Amino acid sequence: MIHPGSVRRRRLTGLLLLGVLLAVAVLASVAIGTRSLAPATVLDALTHALGCDGGPFRCAAGSTAEEIVRELRLPRTALALVAGLALGIAGALIQGYTRNPLADAGLLGLNAGAGFLAALSIFLFGFTMPGQYIWFAFAGSAIAGVVVFGASSAGGGKASPLSLVLAGAAVTAFLQAMTNAVVVLDNAALDTYRFWVVGTVNGRDTDVFWQVLPFVLVGAAMALAAAPGLNLLGLGDDVARGLGVDVGRARAFGLSAVVLLSGAATAAVGPIAFLGLVVPHIARTITGPDNRWLIPYSGLLGALLLLVADIAGRVVARPGELQVGVMLAAIGAPFFIALVRRKKLVSL
Repeated sequence: MIHPGSVRRRRLTGLLLLGVLLAVAVLASVAIGTRSLAPATVLDALTHALGCDGGPFRCAAGSTAEEIVRELRLPRTALALVAGLALGIAGALIQGYTRNPLADAGLLGLNAGAGFLAALSIFLFGFTMPGQYIWFAFAGSAIAGVVVFGASSAGGGKASPLSLVLAGAAVTAFLQAMTNAVVVLDNAALDTYRFWVVGTVNGRDTDVFWQVLPFVLVGAAMALAAAPGLNLLGLGDDVARGLGVDVGRARAFGLSAVVLLSGAATAAVGPIAFLGLVVPHIARTITGPDNRWLIPYSGLLGALLLLVADIAGRVVARPGELQVGVMLAAIGAPFFIALVRRKKLVSL
């Protein structure tokens, strides 16, 4: 019999190891690009930036290398960390609440909602910068989440995993059709929208990072708070209700966290395929089904995977780069096929 203390120590050790790997990925992300920088140069630039009175993103650079770090690579690295964390946690929550191992943010219409209002704002107001239409994309994701949850609960019933999936599929199909109608009306809107929809952390200034950070922090805190109730919901609604869980309220609370996390990340970097789908499966092989551990593991793995994909996109197409959404699709598809071939990963 495995002692619970040893399991806990192994899981804590795994979290520590992920933290170390994430720190290495951060340094690599800041160092690698069209112009690669030595580790010592990167550390000097980061030390100077973090010690600046104006904050790491605002004080004047002392050299060209420091300017590259400060103005280009540090903002995109920070945004990749936050977005990957949010999408990893959101994927774990969605799969848990829908009890569907193939669920991600796209299943509940969140990506489609963000895409529709982003495209509509670009068309109506001529927005061209992510900082201008990010709030519309976030609002679209939130509205889509409310509509899906409301539709799945219509008729006095409860939002079950099956009704959530069906409502999400219907809302996604409708919003994607509306988005297509908007972007074909105007070439300028199409040009701006297509760079957002491919999914990238490049070209985002520090304002985008600061705008989404509070939503991600609140969503992550809500996800951790929802983990014990989600464990009980995994036993079935009737069992959870018998153990004193308000099933409707618990599911609404958890899906609110999903909207905050997925909405903020999608609004900032565009819809990122496969991340929220693959990461929880990887985490589940380490932690098992316990969401108290699965959620933090998924967050760290999501941040690590997004950073690694972004770095790979800069290396394979140097001196240009491939967007992180393209890299994750190319890496994630065969990797996920290999994962699902292992039967123990198919069920939650």
